[in-house]
Amino acid sequence: MKALISICFNGLFIGFVFCQTPNEYGVKVFNDVAVYNQLVKINPSFKLVDLKNYENLFFDIRYATENNFTEQIIYNSPDAFARRLVAEALNKANIRFNQLGFAIKLYDAYRPYDATVKFYEIFKDTTYVASPYAGSRHNRGCAVDITLVELNTGVELQMQTEYDDFTEKAHPDYQDLSEDALKNRKFLIETMQQFGFTVYPSEWWHFDFNDWRKYPLMNLTFEELKQ
Repeated sequence: MKALISICFNGLFIGFVFCQTPNEYGVKVFNDVAVYNQLVKINPSFKLVDLKNYENLFFDIRYATENNFTEQIIYNSPDAFARRLVAEALNKANIRFNQLGFAIKLYDAYRPYDATVKFYEIFKDTTYVASPYAGSRHNRGCAVDITLVELNTGVELQMQTEYDDFTEKAHPDYQDLSEDALKNRKFLIETMQQFGFTVYPSEWWHFDFNDWRKYPLMNLTFEELKQ
């Protein structure tokens, strides 16, 4: 039976929340939209913000199409959400890129936990796919998959691989690349670091917000977040 208690999640007070029992993978996943809405009223930083509300961001939400490693449509709509502080930091980074003639293109942001389970069922190499036994930082609303484009044209900058390339060549320390790819990767990573993001060790496009530990795993759908 669920009980209503007051908690402090990893140092971030998020008010009252229903206790969750661990799922079949032994993790606790937050999936109650009514309680989520109450928590947002108590602590606005808990909110998953629609990134399409920000200017000069480009979007290519691959999991709302079949153009992804699963070759299946995973999301019902091409939406992108992130925790409020993550969204604000991402926007600041994008403004910096805009000043230099570039912009962020988003492939993915918040990802419901069920999608992480599906990815694992399809491709069980946890170097590239998050384990459902731990969940993904995407499930916490604290990770974004991105690249850079020219602000005026939307043309992508040359990077080392395509999105979701599950090979060593996708690692952000891989060196056997063209001069342009190395320069663009350095520009992307160093700028994102200035705004509180860290690149993932095996994916040049994946950036975690440094405070991701403060937020729980979530399994709310995009439709529930837009209610």
